[in-house]
Amino acid sequence: MGGFFGAISKRDVTLDIFFGVDYHSHLGTRRGGMIIYDEQDGFQRQIHSIENTPFRTKFEKDLADFHGNAGIGCISDTDPQPLLVRSHLGLYAISTVGIINNAEELVEEYFNGHARQFMAMSSGKVNSTELTAALINQKDTLVEGIRYAQEVIDGSSTILILSPDGIVAARDRLGRLPVLIGQNEEGCCVSFESFACTKLGYSNAYELGPGEIVKVTPDGWETLAPAGDKMRICAFLWTYYGYPNSNYEGQNVEVMRCRNGEIIARSEKAKGALPDVDWVAGVPDSGVPHAIGYANASGKPFARPFVKYTPTWPRSFMPSSQAVRNQVAKMKQIPVPELIQGKKLLFVDDSIVRGTQLRETVDFLYGAGAREVHMRSACPPIMYGCKFLNFSRSNSSMELLTRKTVQELEGDEGQKHLEEYADASTQRGACMLKSICKKLGFDSLGYQSLDGLLEAIGIDRNKVCTYCWTGKE
Repeated sequence: MGGFFGAISKRDVTLDIFFGVDYHSHLGTRRGGMIIYDEQDGFQRQIHSIENTPFRTKFEKDLADFHGNAGIGCISDTDPQPLLVRSHLGLYAISTVGIINNAEELVEEYFNGHARQFMAMSSGKVNSTELTAALINQKDTLVEGIRYAQEVIDGSSTILILSPDGIVAARDRLGRLPVLIGQNEEGCCVSFESFACTKLGYSNAYELGPGEIVKVTPDGWETLAPAGDKMRICAFLWTYYGYPNSNYEGQNVEVMRCRNGEIIARSEKAKGALPDVDWVAGVPDSGVPHAIGYANASGKPFARPFVKYTPTWPRSFMPSSQAVRNQVAKMKQIPVPELIQGKKLLFVDDSIVRGTQLRETVDFLYGAGAREVHMRSACPPIMYGCKFLNFSRSNSSMELLTRKTVQELEGDEGQKHLEEYADASTQRGACMLKSICKKLGFDSLGYQSLDGLLEAIGIDRNKVCTYCWTGKE
C-alpha cells in the first residue's frame, strides 16, 4: 500500500508534513520521503528506508534542514519517493500510490524510437512514480498528463504533485483510494487519512471524487478536472488497512467494524449457530472492533487473550518471505495465559488471507490449555489477489488459503467454480469451509457474507470494489 500527505500554507509547513506523513505509517513499511518547497531556496528532499526504523525516528534528525510554506511526503511500500522531476511542464515533485500492472509494456512504448532513459530503479525495475511522471510529461499540461497516465495505466494511480505554483492532487480514476482536503485559517492540506488533517488543526473540508483533479493553494482549492460518475473504492479500507478514526465517503472505520461484527453475530443467532464460548476476542489490532461488535450482539463477553506488543512491527502479510511473515506474526502477538487456560474462545480476524500463521496460533492456544478455538473472518473468503492496489506481495492467487484448498479438493476443475466455493450455503462452499476448519484446527469457522459486509460499510454497493471476493471488476 502506501499513503501521502501534503500541505501548503502562509506559514512553514515542515512539522505538518512530518507528522502528517507519520500518521500514514500503518500503510507501508519500506520507504518514507519528504520534500519541502521554499520560494527562495527551492526544493529540499530526503528519502529513507523505514524497514527497521519508524518514519518519525528516521526523519526527526532532518527537520532542521527543511523549511518552506509547501510540501508533500509519503509512506511507500514499493519505490523510493517523492521524486523531483524537470520537464517541459516545469520543475515539480511527485508521489504516487497504486499499482502499474502493465509497467513493462508502458516502458517499451516510451523507449520506442526515442533516446529516453529512466534513472530511478527499484529492484531492477523502473520506479513506478518515475514512470507515472514520464507518462504525464508526454502531454502539454499537468492535467492532460495526469488524465493520460490514469487512462493508460492498468491498475490504479493516485497522484500528488508539488510545484512552485501549488499542490495538484488527483484521485485514481475509479476512486479506489481516498483523497481528502483539510483547511484552516492559514492554508490547506491533502491526505489519505482524515484524522491526520484534524490532528494537525485542519478541518475536513472536501473529499475528491473518482478521477477528480484539484489544485490546492493557501487560499483554498479549485477543481481542474471533474470527478467521474463511477467509483470502486476498496472495501479493505474499512475492514483492515484504514486507521480506526478515519472516515471514507462519510463512513467511519471503527463504527463500520463494530457494525460488521454485530452483523456476523446477528446472522449466526438467526441460524441458531452461535457457539457457546467463554470469551470473544479480536486478532489485534484490526480484528478487535469486529470482535467487540460480535460480542455486543451475541451477548458473549469480550476479552483480550492476545495483545499486540507494538505498532512498529510491520503488518505480517507484507514481507515477501513466508518465514519472515510467520516470525513477525509470532513476535508481535503476546498471549495472556490466564485468559486462555480452560477457556472456550472465539476469535474474529479482519480477514483470512494465506492462513499460514493461524495454524501456529491455534496450536499454541491448545498448548496453553484452551478448550475450544472458534474463528470468524470479518470478510468473505478471499478468492482473488488484488490487481488494483499494492495490497499484498502475493505472487499468485494460488497462494491464497481458499484457492489452495479448492485445488486440494477438486484440482483444476474446482477453479471453475469459485463463486460456489465462496458461498457457504452451497455444497462446494460447505466443503471448503469444513476443509479449512480441519486444516487449521478450528472447532468452527465462519465468514462474513458479502451482503453483510456491504451492509456494514453503508454506501452504495455499486461504488465498492469487491474484486478479491467475486473476481468481478
